[in-house]
Amino acid sequence: MAGQIRENIRQTEANIREACVRAGRDSQEVTLIAVSKTKPVAMLQEAYDCGCRHFGENKVQELAEKYGQLPKDIKWHMIGHLQRNKVKYIVDKAYLIHSVDSLRLAEEISKEAGKKGITAHILVEVNIAREETKFGIAKEEAEELIREIAKLPSLRVEGLMAIAPYVENPEKNRQYFEDLYHLSVDIKEKNIDNINMSVLSMGMTGDYEVAVEEGATYVRVGTGIFGERHYDAV
Repeated sequence: MAGQIRENIRQTEANIREACVRAGRDSQEVTLIAVSKTKPVAMLQEAYDCGCRHFGENKVQELAEKYGQLPKDIKWHMIGHLQRNKVKYIVDKAYLIHSVDSLRLAEEISKEAGKKGITAHILVEVNIAREETKFGIAKEEAEELIREIAKLPSLRVEGLMAIAPYVENPEKNRQYFEDLYHLSVDIKEKNIDNINMSVLSMGMTGDYEVAVEEGATYVRVGTGIFGERHYDAV
């Protein structure tokens, strides 16, 4: 399996570079997050050995457990829905929390980060396609939420995140990625204190190349690196 993970990472990175060329971007602007949810530590170690340093988890418990078992220079991304009562377990472990979609959640992160004497770095999740099954703030409400979050201590908004619809043809998501990019530019131009719109987390295994063409700075690739099926822990 190690050889396959290595090949998958090599191919994904090559695809990102090619998408940057098409968009006239510097590939250094795009960071690959290996989405490692449900995957055993041994597989994450393989990806680490291939150069991956950014890993994304959906569940608090899984992130916390893997945090303790893998090298300390890994940057952990909390990309799943985060419940307020779980914030305290990962606020000092997550390099970036992607899934903040309410003021109450942001307030909890601010409180717990303050207790630990750190600054938590977060993204505001936008439900860019207005899907009822997805979390995230409506595009029209994003700026207002960000202005409220900006007032909180021990917290910094670094940008936006979105989960586009599952589609067979990635071109169908291009408009959503374009919309999120323009939203980030609009908010950046407002020069809100404590708000940095340099991060755009969008694009997954099926559509990350299109996302890169439309301005993504983080792409979240799981299946494309680790494969489809769940592997039992070694």
